[in-house]
Amino acid sequence: MQTTDGSREAKARQERELAGLDALDMPLRPRIARAARIWAGLWPKLAAAGILLAIWQGIVLTGWRPSYVLPGPVEVFERLASDVTARDLPLAVAITMRRAAIGFGIALAVGMLIGLALVGSRTLRTAGASLITGLQTMPSIAWFPLAILIFGLSEPAILFVVVLGAAPAIANGLIAGVDTIPRSLLRVGRVLGARRFKKYRFVVLPAALPGFVGGLKQGWAFAWRSLMAGELLVIIGTQPSIGARLQFARELSDAPALLSMMLVILAIGIGIDGLLFGTLEAFVRRRWGLGVRS
Repeated sequence: MQTTDGSREAKARQERELAGLDALDMPLRPRIARAARIWAGLWPKLAAAGILLAIWQGIVLTGWRPSYVLPGPVEVFERLASDVTARDLPLAVAITMRRAAIGFGIALAVGMLIGLALVGSRTLRTAGASLITGLQTMPSIAWFPLAILIFGLSEPAILFVVVLGAAPAIANGLIAGVDTIPRSLLRVGRVLGARRFKKYRFVVLPAALPGFVGGLKQGWAFAWRSLMAGELLVIIGTQPSIGARLQFARELSDAPALLSMMLVILAIGIGIDGLLFGTLEAFVRRRWGLGVRS
């Protein structure tokens, strides 16, 4: 009888201990519906946009500048809607986003190769780290005289500057991510046989990914700014890009068209950052156990 009572007590104690361990894997707060999570992230952005539009309309109502110089939000959005209906704007957006995807893709490959080369050799890192940072700090507009001299007024000139603007930021982001990897993790990978290519494929890149995401976001920001500068300077007649439309609006003193293009540029930048890189960052944080589950 005593043995039975003792086994029951031991079993109950074991269940309490297991329950405590299971609690470690439980969310720190209850899960909420997907629609509620989307709304929780969306309403602050909508509120900020509403405040900005109210300030804009308030400045217009003061008469600080004539309406043909500074039109109100209603006039600008009407112009934006007419451009979308005429299908001119969607074509321009498609051309610009194609350039952005190609330029950022090339910059990603180049930046990763440079970053991996620098982290793999102490000599290369000593020689090249300052150079990479110097390239990152150079204004993208400074590269365009050289790009136009080499490639002429063509799309390769734009892509050349986009790559030079984004690749250094991506390389620095990868280097910063690798620097945060615990040395013990690298030693464990070496013991388990992860050498050369396998070392980077299965140990270095996955471990550096949380820090590398920040470099990707910064690289995209540099790429987007470089692309807009390029499209303002290099206008190809058969390719009506966003930058070309912005430049034409300035030359024609068409304030509604100019402001509508600025809104499009802002919206694309915010959308890519939130939908693509925000989603990637949230996934990496959850996957690596760095964020709170919702």
